[in-house]
Amino acid sequence: MSTPIRTELLRVQGLRAGHGQLTAVREVSLTLARGDCVALVGANGAGKTTLLRCLAGVHPALAGQVRLAGQDITALPAHRRVQQGLALVPEGRRLWADMTVRENLAVALEHRDPVRAAAAAQPWSIERALDALPGLRPILDRPAGALSGGQRQAAAIARALMSNPEVLLLDEVSLGLSPRVVDEVYVSLQALRDQAGTTLLLVEQDLGRALRFADRVLCLREGRIVLQAACADTTREAVTHAYFGMETLQ
Repeated sequence: MSTPIRTELLRVQGLRAGHGQLTAVREVSLTLARGDCVALVGANGAGKTTLLRCLAGVHPALAGQVRLAGQDITALPAHRRVQQGLALVPEGRRLWADMTVRENLAVALEHRDPVRAAAAAQPWSIERALDALPGLRPILDRPAGALSGGQRQAAAIARALMSNPEVLLLDEVSLGLSPRVVDEVYVSLQALRDQAGTTLLLVEQDLGRALRFADRVLCLREGRIVLQAACADTTREAVTHAYFGMETLQ
């Protein structure tokens, strides 16, 4: 039986970024194929959030290239990257607290690229997002500032979906959430994978959960990728060794 051909969707080459004199991302290269789910792990300060922010265009890169669906988007500002299909769910969710969930989604819907939406076989709508994230239905008209942590995370994911993303970047998926709520969030993410084939690059501190959920894992240490492997072909121990610097840099 032949292996299906996987279409490359995101290619990052030699990406470097910093904060003042501190280099936070060092010559990072990675690829995502359409439908991939890749977990990005590493200790605090490893450069995970800076990497995602660079990909989304909200933090400047010092060097390197980012290509989405074959197009060089390295020089595009954040809002243009969103329109091209690269959406970030940031740490802290950052919803408009005084607006309802419905209003948060509607604003995002208004600012997406109409050409890409018209060309999509099944563009995201508020109703489709509610089907994928059914926990949002009862709270659709509740102010975002009144939501629980898990509800805010689900609303932030739905807001990102309004842009019809080719790649969805999720920073610190389970940060500050109870284990039960984290389970609910991952049920929603699994639905996105199963129903829409959404391509995901997510930062997750829970290593066990990351290995169970993702197809591949990338371990970042001091701004460099020190391990990349299929989750099925690696172990928690191998990732832990890379995480804490107990192997040779690749």
